[in-house]
Amino acid sequence: MGLERGNLLAGALALTLGLWGPLAHAETKLRVFIGGQQRPDVVRPLLDRYQAAHPGVSVELEVGGATSDLQQQYLTTVLGSGDSAIDVMLIDVVRQAQYAAAGWAEPLDPYLGDDRQKLLADYLPVYAEANQVGGRLIAMPAFADALFLYYRKDLLEKHGLAPPRTWDELKAAAKKIQAAEGSKDLQGISFQGKPIEGAVCTFLVPYWGAGGSLADAEGRFQLDRTAGEKAFDLWLEMISDGIAKKNVAEVATDDTRKEFQAGNVVFAVLWAYGWSHFQNDPDSRVKDKVGVVPLPGFAGGPSATCIGGWEWAVSAFSEHKQEAAALVRFLSGPEGVKHLAIEASNLPVLTAMYQDPEVLATNPWFKDALSVVESARARPKSPRYPEISEVIRVNVNAVLAGVKAAPEAVGDMDARLSRLIR
Repeated sequence: MGLERGNLLAGALALTLGLWGPLAHAETKLRVFIGGQQRPDVVRPLLDRYQAAHPGVSVELEVGGATSDLQQQYLTTVLGSGDSAIDVMLIDVVRQAQYAAAGWAEPLDPYLGDDRQKLLADYLPVYAEANQVGGRLIAMPAFADALFLYYRKDLLEKHGLAPPRTWDELKAAAKKIQAAEGSKDLQGISFQGKPIEGAVCTFLVPYWGAGGSLADAEGRFQLDRTAGEKAFDLWLEMISDGIAKKNVAEVATDDTRKEFQAGNVVFAVLWAYGWSHFQNDPDSRVKDKVGVVPLPGFAGGPSATCIGGWEWAVSAFSEHKQEAAALVRFLSGPEGVKHLAIEASNLPVLTAMYQDPEVLATNPWFKDALSVVESARARPKSPRYPEISEVIRVNVNAVLAGVKAAPEAVGDMDARLSRLIR
């Protein structure tokens, strides 16, 4: 009886281990979503490095959407249905308030504990602030960004010109180079006029530079119609003078990158990611011929630029929130930020990285980028940002396409934004 009972117990134990043993050592599978333009070839090795240091975790990379808008459309579908398929996602810096209001992003405060304030203090202040909504940390910074002016260093040197500090200087330089080079395909400047997120900044950059703001001293909405018309007039003059091409209303962000990279543009208004392509892509015709400076301003006025960048968020529907938050902490930490800076020329969100010798060896222009990023201005932080963006981008596109007059567009923006921005 004793032997029989012992055999039964041993069998039961073996069955228990057989059923539960694998679960005790089960691998946690995380899925990370990024956009196609965010260098999956660079992000994948970073995830591999994390996996190697965390044997119990495997990370799948999902890639989709070549623009902020396409990524947002996909994430809205997935998160709007409460789908748990995605654990970690890159979201545009303008999305945090929307994700917080919709309950799509898991607040990260509980996962950081006592380290929260210390960690946030290491980031550029504008990004630490942008990721907090109502006192809750909705995401953690991945990489910074701002719009810069790229220019053909070789062409400016050839024609004895300095990088422009004002829009008038830029227009004069572009005309001189276009005339001297004699190529009908050489654009003086490329910027984004298609009704995408980039068109919001196409309006805001000269609008801010002309003294405009979207809020008064008390924080109430206010649109400066004179500054708005001046912003539109700047771009319209460039089109009418042949500095920008007539169909600029069809130009998206990566169109500007491709046109400049092909050697067909003197000046380009573009985000930081362009540098890596210009220097490293096999088909680049501008390697070692590119300079980068802050965007010009109006005569006597300041230079202005839009804050950009992307943030790591944990899905509120993830079934592995603790593990996902740990991955986000790694990705937004020094190792992750430095990897993206060196391999993809993504501007660091950690202030100390702007002094890092390895980062500067790959991106020497970063040494002058810190002041630009620190002074960049944010688009409105609002749960209704998608509607705000739509109002601005549609009007920008209509004006540049020649189907709407600037005063009419500014009036429409004033009336509609006053109902959205509170």
